[in-house]
Amino acid sequence: MSVLPNCPNCDSSLTYQDGEMLICPECAHEWKSSKETENALEVKIVRDANGNVLADGDTVVVVKDLKVKGSSSVVKVGTKVKNIRLVEGDHDIDCKIEGFGAMQLKSEFVKKA
Repeated sequence: MSVLPNCPNCDSSLTYQDGEMLICPECAHEWKSSKETENALEVKIVRDANGNVLADGDTVVVVKDLKVKGSSSVVKVGTKVKNIRLVEGDHDIDCKIEGFGAMQLKSEFVKKA
């Protein structure tokens, strides 16, 4: 859950975000969120199968055989994936796997090497 700042008008902690604006439901005060607030909202922590925090550029190892959609190929357990890139969406990781090419993986099926 993201942490939003209190209302600068009445100090209410019930603020919510609507697009770029922050709104206080108690006093109806609206204000534009600062860059610092936006950056805090955009940070998403991605964790591997063991709960370790992943970052761009990490090397991970596949922990489960993964079927490649649209192909009869399988990414085997123990396949090392170097230089991952974290992205938004259902699949958290963009990477290139040798022999397969560019792929997207879910972080729950990899562990940090």
